[in-house]
Amino acid sequence: MSVFDTLKERGYLAQVTHEEELKKALETEQVTFYMGFDPTADSLHVGHFLALMAMSHMQKAGHRPICLVGGGTGTVGDPSGRTDMRKMLTDEDIEHNCNCFKKQMERFIDFSDGKALMINNGDWLRKLNYIELLRDVGPHFSVNRMLTAECYKQRLERGLTFLEFNYMIMQAYDFMELNRRYGCVLELGGDDQWSNIIAGVELIRRKEAKPSYGMTFNLLTNSEGKKMGKTAKGALWLDPEKTSPYDFYQYWRNVADSDVEKCLALLTFLPMDEVRRLGSYKDQKINEAKQVLAYEVTKLVHGEEKAKKAQEAAQALFSGKGNMDNAPTITITEADFGKKLLDILVDNKVFESKGAGRRLIAQNGVSIGDDKWTDVEKVLTAEDLANGDMIVRKGKKKFYRLIKA
Repeated sequence: MSVFDTLKERGYLAQVTHEEELKKALETEQVTFYMGFDPTADSLHVGHFLALMAMSHMQKAGHRPICLVGGGTGTVGDPSGRTDMRKMLTDEDIEHNCNCFKKQMERFIDFSDGKALMINNGDWLRKLNYIELLRDVGPHFSVNRMLTAECYKQRLERGLTFLEFNYMIMQAYDFMELNRRYGCVLELGGDDQWSNIIAGVELIRRKEAKPSYGMTFNLLTNSEGKKMGKTAKGALWLDPEKTSPYDFYQYWRNVADSDVEKCLALLTFLPMDEVRRLGSYKDQKINEAKQVLAYEVTKLVHGEEKAKKAQEAAQALFSGKGNMDNAPTITITEADFGKKLLDILVDNKVFESKGAGRRLIAQNGVSIGDDKWTDVEKVLTAEDLANGDMIVRKGKKKFYRLIKA
């Protein structure tokens, strides 16, 4: 099976330019392809995870990835999917974030012996002469057509700055520069990047008279069409300091039954026969598939050792037995004694708000140890941690261990 068919079968593909031409190229030659990562944070998140999985499938099929980090475009910010302007980053922020990206990407992409490249578009964008750029690529862009692009529509309603308007041109220029320097002929991206990708494909074909292609992937959404990867604490990060391996594991352990097969296909390397078998489980048995999903995804992102610890912690907390050292932990200081327990848990993002906590407690949805928590005014005392810790159980599947500093 060709890598194009693999990506299609597993549910990655959204839109493709010049489909038959690209399929033939992927089947008959080594294709150099790229995907851009703007360094807007010091960690990749679960949306990037899906992209890296697709890139890994491509590399395993013999093609060469370029991970393009936006040392240049990151100073502007992509308006795609935004209703406000992105925060400006300093050069130091960008360099730090790019270095963090490389460490995380290496879990998915093999950079040894030139098998993959990590390039910074600041290498050329920061050196560009504005008048030369206008003369070079300006004639190939229609303002009327640019204004119809999906990536600008939301921003037009509130005000699109000229700075952001240039983003499409910069991204297209990136593709052309990678084509010139490294023979890159294919740009990949999320489906919200379709307009920007088409701009690059057309620029190369018009100006360089060379083959070029674009391919977008479906965004990671649940069965209701909402983006996955959002938690009460914010984004689901790949950095263990931002999202612990346990919380990462628990996120996938708790996905909706209807999303299990899709996540197994997109976010693991399990054969599709196994994916379909696990995805067919019903009722209580689907929990077995969720455990496989959570373990496999956590293993890819954090390694086998941390995945096993997360799995053991989840099982120990659920049964109330075993080693809980790897459970999510809230450290209690002397200053916390005398405070309301609800306030402490809200401060540590166990509940989104005091109101949400009170409602769940009133519905008998929270336990302290083996007992239901009924007193919302409960004050934390030293006696509560006399045995070394306190276990707070939220719902059926989430546990938190309170320990004294």
